[in-house]
Amino acid sequence: MKYNEDELLKEVHDYISQTYRGHYSVGNVQTLDLIDSVGDAEAFCRSNVLKYASRYDRKGTARKDIIKIIHYGLLLLHFNDKTAAHNELQSGSTSFTVDYDK
Repeated sequence: MKYNEDELLKEVHDYISQTYRGHYSVGNVQTLDLIDSVGDAEAFCRSNVLKYASRYDRKGTARKDIIKIIHYGLLLLHFNDKTAAHNELQSGSTSFTVDYDK
């Protein structure tokens, strides 16, 4: 790829993988699972995207901030899709698809 996206995606993947081995989970339950259980996962992820974007490179950690923005952006995408699928089911439709061309 022209801008080394494949290598950058691998770096993001490796970062995300190490977070699952980190201190933020107890057993198979992460704090984000608890936040999701009370319906606040989308807001939490969106807020973290804003947090890391607003502090970008203020602590000399620009690269790490960007990776965290991407991670929380992916989580936000997951919870957005989960909410959209739930809303589709509630409305009686069972054909949830994501149109990435919009």
